[in-house]
Amino acid sequence: MEAADLRNAVPPARVGPFFGFVGATVVLAVGLTLVPLVSLPGDLATLPGAFWIMAVLAVVCDARPFVPPGQRHSSAVFPSICFTFAILIAWGPGAAVAVQTAAVVVSGWRLRHVAWRTTFNAAQYACALAAADEVIRLGPGSAFADDRLHWTDAVALAGAAVAWFVVSYVLVSLAVRLRFGDPWWPTVRRGLGFELLSTGSLLLLAPVLVAAARASAALIPLVLVPLFAVYRMARLSADQEHLAALDPLTGLPNRKALLTEVAEQIRRHAERGAQGMPDGQLALLLIDLDRFKNVNDALGHAVGDRLLVAVSDRLTSALGSRDMVARLGGDEFAVVSGGLTGVDDARRVADRVVRALAEPVPLDGLPLDVGGSIGIALFPDHGEDFATLMRHADVAMYDAKHRNDTIAVYAAESDHNSAERLGLLADLRRVLESGTTDPVAFGTATSAGTTAATGAEAATAAGAGSATARGGDGAALPAGDDDIPVRPGPRRWGGRRDRATTHPDELINQIITGADPVRRRAGRTDDTPAPRPPEPASAPEWTPSVGPVGSATADGTDPRVEVGEPCGITMYYQPQVRIATGEVVGVEALLRWRHPRRGMVDPEELIRVAEQSAVMRLLTRRVVDDVVGQLARWSAAGSTLRAALNVSVRDLHTGEIADQIGDLLSRYAIRPDRLQLEITEGALMADPRRVLDTISRLHRIGVAIALDDFGTGYSSLQHLRRLPLSEVKVDRSFVLGMADDPDDAAIVRSMIELAGALGLRVVAEGVEDERTWRLLHAAGCDLAQGWFYARPMPADELTAWLARYRPVRPAGVTGSRSRPSG
Repeated sequence: MEAADLRNAVPPARVGPFFGFVGATVVLAVGLTLVPLVSLPGDLATLPGAFWIMAVLAVVCDARPFVPPGQRHSSAVFPSICFTFAILIAWGPGAAVAVQTAAVVVSGWRLRHVAWRTTFNAAQYACALAAADEVIRLGPGSAFADDRLHWTDAVALAGAAVAWFVVSYVLVSLAVRLRFGDPWWPTVRRGLGFELLSTGSLLLLAPVLVAAARASAALIPLVLVPLFAVYRMARLSADQEHLAALDPLTGLPNRKALLTEVAEQIRRHAERGAQGMPDGQLALLLIDLDRFKNVNDALGHAVGDRLLVAVSDRLTSALGSRDMVARLGGDEFAVVSGGLTGVDDARRVADRVVRALAEPVPLDGLPLDVGGSIGIALFPDHGEDFATLMRHADVAMYDAKHRNDTIAVYAAESDHNSAERLGLLADLRRVLESGTTDPVAFGTATSAGTTAATGAEAATAAGAGSATARGGDGAALPAGDDDIPVRPGPRRWGGRRDRATTHPDELINQIITGADPVRRRAGRTDDTPAPRPPEPASAPEWTPSVGPVGSATADGTDPRVEVGEPCGITMYYQPQVRIATGEVVGVEALLRWRHPRRGMVDPEELIRVAEQSAVMRLLTRRVVDDVVGQLARWSAAGSTLRAALNVSVRDLHTGEIADQIGDLLSRYAIRPDRLQLEITEGALMADPRRVLDTISRLHRIGVAIALDDFGTGYSSLQHLRRLPLSEVKVDRSFVLGMADDPDDAAIVRSMIELAGALGLRVVAEGVEDERTWRLLHAAGCDLAQGWFYARPMPADELTAWLARYRPVRPAGVTGSRSRPSG
């Protein structure tokens, strides 16, 4: 990639300090070696042939230094070190520095170093040789003075080798630190092991070379044999390491090489960003081929392998030399592209990949269409390390697949496995495993039997209740709904966030007055406007999903969760009313979770988090236990309400829910027809065979099955005919607009007629006003639920609501009403 361009460059912001250090090193080297170098010309005539052999071998060997893969050129192995250190021991620093400088010039020319880099290398070697010479002088005397090497001489030479290594390594590490701005200790530690092994071996071989020269100059070239053996072993090891970083099928870099490259590129781009350079962003693109499994299944793995090789060739041809293409395994590829200015540049790289994969790949005369989904993560916006960038690119890639798109850039809202959601999942598991409504695990000290909604209503009733309008459920109704958004209801156990509306028509005001003892006692007129009360913090259906824990107060509680509110899993129930008679025949059970720090968790997010893990099984068991137990309590109180609850795709695939429901119904002695399971069209279409098997077992037990969100999941009429359904629920997205949109009204009427022809009961969700209520009655709809009747509420509030509720028929208001209990 761009390493070849940057290896001789210095970042503009570091030019001054770096070249100042280089100049100081050169001056120090000149000062330390000037005297020996000045006297060297007069000594050349006295130098033996062994010296000249070593000098020639030093220069020749450095013409081909060994540069380990993945290391900077400053970590290259220069065999001249062995010869120059031996020259230092035998003939002094002047000759050693001269030969080393010549070898550095040759190696710099071979490695294409700029002049300042060659100069610095020669200076740092000169300083190292001077330091080693000083240590030798501190020893007992000249080594090999009597053609023998004593222990004291060996210690002195070892100390000299250590001094040479320390001075050289410290000078190089300081230069790298000043040039790239790396932290001090990681810079020193990065190549320490490799340098100790390679350079240390060469330095300690020098006394052996001196001893051989003392015996005979003809022995000196024999040192090339072990040097060559070490060189070949290092080369073979490097080749194996290089092969370990390549994909054996395509020859592209693999995941290991990708990690190394991204780490290096992150360091370089962090430097660019710190300097304010516009091209300081790095993109990691993750590519997953579409329909590759079909090729393997239809044509065999051999053809699939050839297709992968062809794709790799196209990718490398389409992308520039500055971009690295890697194969991660299977049909996944990755691209690293640096020097970008933003998302637009990354998308342009992705567009080149798309164009490269657009044309069919001809194999054996058969054109194979190859496409791909591409996820993009940018440094530093989406992560500052390889693991984070890789995970976020993976999230973006799957986001592109789910949206049937080709390219997607990472977005936090698409990350369903973020740290925040994983924490939410862990909290949910603790709540479910504790088996309590108000878990001690969260440190709450409230009573599980008291709900904040009840306290709010009691306070309202005790105060000036005449100033607040109430609906048929006894809940306060806002005076207007202009600023209350209509949001689509979440799926499954998520419940419906029905909006609270006011109804100016006479019939609805009669319902409100008849059902609410506070308004009836106050004698309010039908046209008296009701002031909008402040939104109660305890009403779950009005409470949005609270953000991350970081929004909590210092004591760990969310400011929107009032002290004393119970935290934990709770079931809310929304009445289902027979439209023709106004009779409450059942309820839908809706899941609520009040988190002690996040407040009321969005039910849709709760299900989405749980459904991807084994926690869904615990949640399903908890919900079924609570609902069946509540049915038993209602039975003991003389109520025969039917309860409907939603189940997930995961529950329907395992089939365990059928056994659980059968056991609970037998244990509580509840008639099976008192319980009804609602499945969505999406769950039905995910795996019709397994879903049909599960709901058939439930049907044999006697549990009713309802098709929820009818009209939104693209299920076929064949499923309606084959499934043992007893009810369909018209989705609120159609019901909400039928009073004002003729198309929605026509769709709802068609659904009702279709279900009636198949003998199915019809329930309309999201009924919020009288006009919709009357339209549904005219269309022949059986049941309705929504804010027109009541909001979802806990079981104890539902009991109070049922006590004061009085049925109202669409044909008109019933004559006399008994005073409901408040």
